[in-house]
Amino acid sequence: MTTVLAVILSLVFLPLGLAKLAAAPVMRQAAAHFGMPVRLYRVVGALELAAVAGLLTGLTWTPLGVTAATGLTLLMAAAAVVHLRHGDPLPRAVPAVVVALISLTYAAAMTAG
Repeated sequence: MTTVLAVILSLVFLPLGLAKLAAAPVMRQAAAHFGMPVRLYRVVGALELAAVAGLLTGLTWTPLGVTAATGLTLLMAAAAVVHLRHGDPLPRAVPAVVVALISLTYAAAMTAG
């Protein structure tokens, strides 16, 4: 189960992190919507890519996988809050909450062994 969750999360965050890091036009628009400088949005992208590396490495080194999943959980919880604080309707925050729960499930499964 942990391998499947790590791969799913990685497939979600690899393209998103790369797009943020590259400041793709859609990511520039999102940053503007949230009132964030593009530079900060690039930092978020770098954190997402670090999480991908940590999740995949965590398949062989559990402490790193748990740490990466915990960080991703916190990042996605913050993303949900940012959506709501900027007036987005609740359904726009749901994907971040779902991914946070998947990340938390991965961390729990890795911890349980």
